Amino acid sequence: MFYHLLKHVLLGPLLRLFFRPRIEGLEHVPRSGPAIVAGNHLSFSDHFLMPAVLRRRITFLAKAEYFTGPGLKGRLTAAFFRSAGQIPVDRSGREAGRAAVREGLGVLRRGELLGIYPEGTRSHDGRLYKGKVGVAVMALEAGVPVVPCAMIGTFEAQPPGRVVPRVHPVVIRFGEPLDFSRYAGMEGEKAVLRAVTDEIMYAILSLSGQEYVDRYAADAKAEQSAAQGGRDRRFPRAPLT
Repeated sequence: MFYHLLKHVLLGPLLRLFFRPRIEGLEHVPRSGPAIVAGNHLSFSDHFLMPAVLRRRITFLAKAEYFTGPGLKGRLTAAFFRSAGQIPVDRSGREAGRAAVREGLGVLRRGELLGIYPEGTRSHDGRLYKGKVGVAVMALEAGVPVVPCAMIGTFEAQPPGRVVPRVHPVVIRFGEPLDFSRYAGMEGEKAVLRAVTDEIMYAILSLSGQEYVDRYAADAKAEQSAAQGGRDRRFPRAPLT
């Protein structure tokens, strides 16, 4: 109930008014039955803009940190995501990937739309990074199509670290569903999972026009953070006077 209230009455109309997103290829999203919508991830706003334009309800696998934040802000954020039907996924530890797959398959077995960001985290620089194979495991095991989606302009509107979005043109572009039935029963083969994932990422890239980086975004972020920390230690800031 809260999901539909949020989408049709509260947040949805506000987002459409503020961002005025241009929607392309919406007809490619199945009107019924299970499917995965796999998109690039450039901004916190992505979580709300894509559901706002879809005709059907979509459930995202959201990072667990959105549900465990401290203080009043943390509790409100957790309540919001739970009420909107989003599923927390712990991304740390060896079981993190398996847990995400189990949760995603549960959504698909109910005949619903599952939203996933194969990069696993937001892009910190606007480029498209290597996809993780969990999306391929779910697509093959559930036997469902994957609809590629490109969010364009949301990085400029609300890059990581920016709390209040700025007005910027946004395009949400859906591509034709990808059918991987030719790989049925091969979800245990690593080469197949990588090939399927790369095909999904190439479809997203074709829609978004981003620069592609053949590395995991989390690794690139960690490297950048370490380098930044090293520079800060070599060149400490002068004391304020």
